[in-house]
Amino acid sequence: MGEFVRLEVDDGVGTIRLDRPKLNAISGQVAEELTDVAREAGGRDDIGAVVIWGGPRIFAAGADVAEMVDRTPDDVWPHIVKLQTALDVVEDLPKVTIAAINGYALGGGYELALAADLRYAADNAKIGLPEILLGIIPGAGGTQRLPLLIGVSRAKDIIFSGRQVKADEALQLGMVDRVVPVKEVYEKAVEDARRFAKGPTVALAAAKRSIGEGLHTTRREGQEVERQNFVQLFGTEDQKTGMRSLLKDGPGKAVFEGR
Repeated sequence: MGEFVRLEVDDGVGTIRLDRPKLNAISGQVAEELTDVAREAGGRDDIGAVVIWGGPRIFAAGADVAEMVDRTPDDVWPHIVKLQTALDVVEDLPKVTIAAINGYALGGGYELALAADLRYAADNAKIGLPEILLGIIPGAGGTQRLPLLIGVSRAKDIIFSGRQVKADEALQLGMVDRVVPVKEVYEKAVEDARRFAKGPTVALAAAKRSIGEGLHTTRREGQEVERQNFVQLFGTEDQKTGMRSLLKDGPGKAVFEGR
């Protein structure tokens, strides 16, 4: 449990909670704590899905500019490696992850949301990658993950302009997956995360792994990854449970154990 990032667990859902007043600015310490907490969440058997939340007011307004302003290229290198590592650990969690976005998700904050599998935004949320307005570029995966999510041209518009995108437009562009009333964002994310946590978590991890690895290789190589994951699932209890339930009771009735 860190000073600014903590893990809260309830009924199979782990919440990675950012809590660094006032804006949840992502400092080097926050990045280190995020790495530790994400690794813990990934290894705990009592967590089947994860919600990333910055609290009811703000998700994260970006990197800690005051910490970075006077750094040289040599000075800033370990800082950005630290942040990239943290978001890679989040992205590679073997569990479904949902970013619950209240208020602002800007710069490194939105890059953190991009590392999640799904993004739920409050109807008052403002989202973007404004680094260009500081004379820099996104450095924690924004130039790589956003084009994969919304396409190259749309990503260039967001990154080149540095503009803040309101929730309704973000949904239209595909920057978020759902827009929810501001008081319901976290609750909706937890509700859906709990459904994933009670589902076939081994198969969900295999699906996530297949998709993730396929994005970084050729289609043929991706199909090989998919094939291997598919075959391995026939050694799980959940595969037998799911197929036998379908044959006996029809679709959607299986109760999975995550084994």
